[in-house]
Amino acid sequence: MVEYIQTEVHCDLLHVHRTYPTRYPYLLESVAQAGLTARYDILFGFPEQTLELTELDTLKGEGFTPCGADFLANFDTWWSQHNLPAASGIPFPFTGGWFVYLGYELAAQIEPRLHYAGGRASAKTSHNSQPIAQHKLPVAYAARIPAAFIKDHSSGKLFLIAERGRTELLDLMQADLSALNQSAFRSRPLLNGALQEEPPQRYIDGVQRILRYIKEGDIFQVNLSREWCGELTEGVAAVDIYQCLREQNPAPFAGLAQYGDAAIISSSPERLVSVRDGIIATRPIAGTHPRDQTHLTDPDDMQTLLSHPKERAEHIMLIDLGRNDLGRVCVPGSVTVDELMTVESYAHVHHIVSNIRGRLRSSITPGQVLRAVF
Repeated sequence: MVEYIQTEVHCDLLHVHRTYPTRYPYLLESVAQAGLTARYDILFGFPEQTLELTELDTLKGEGFTPCGADFLANFDTWWSQHNLPAASGIPFPFTGGWFVYLGYELAAQIEPRLHYAGGRASAKTSHNSQPIAQHKLPVAYAARIPAAFIKDHSSGKLFLIAERGRTELLDLMQADLSALNQSAFRSRPLLNGALQEEPPQRYIDGVQRILRYIKEGDIFQVNLSREWCGELTEGVAAVDIYQCLREQNPAPFAGLAQYGDAAIISSSPERLVSVRDGIIATRPIAGTHPRDQTHLTDPDDMQTLLSHPKERAEHIMLIDLGRNDLGRVCVPGSVTVDELMTVESYAHVHHIVSNIRGRLRSSITPGQVLRAVF
């Protein structure tokens, strides 16, 4: 169950995070609204117990004692111990629970055959041989969250919610809002100099390797990235970068999460998975075309995208993968593609999007859902 307060206060939840970063360290925002798929902003408050995978074989907990090193198995145990009731009739996407971060390296626990050989703790240097700060993020992390601010873009209302019996948190949240300085925050230059891009030859060499792998039948697809580095202007914090990003690239799944001195910043159009009332859905995006800033060429660009054989092949492959993933946790025969290859447009690009859904088997846990789609 949940207790909540509806308030007429209009505030930017990023400003609340900026003012009280330790108390409210995790923010998820629907900066670009897209109907029911991106309707809410959530600022999670008062993190309590934690579960943290620092290395692939090192799992530790505060307020929860893990058994072994499997992060998702331990999370399921923790989740089952709380046995949180379903919030029937409560129109909120969050009524108490957990904030969870999963790094890519968790794949090595989910698919041990990958033999992950990455080096999170290894030292790195930039392209001009200057040292780069070591990675400070864990492989995976979960924090127990009893309260949150929730902004509903559909109604324009702001709600303060807390789990039953935690009304003292609602009082603290109201006090924080009352004390908030609502003056606008001035943006500042983020970088001291220009961004440096990774030397092109490494990327070109990687493309050639990928082509060989495809020809030899080892792989179907690779996401190959290039690193860009920049030195921040003195005094610039993660919240400043996030504020700039959400202005320049508004997205339905934007986020800022503080973890000690490190931070995760997201501006994504894609939700990996959702579970609601026993229905699980994944919404893959694959296929991209630049968007003209005047939007005058949108119809032609969208048609070009939908008819491009490479973009279609990539997207159909993801649909097949998504159907297979959901089949691991769904009632047999219930998995369907209920939206096939539509186009969604964002500030700078058009994307091909499909929706795959199925009925979840009754015994499936959150950790098993994440294993299936990871």
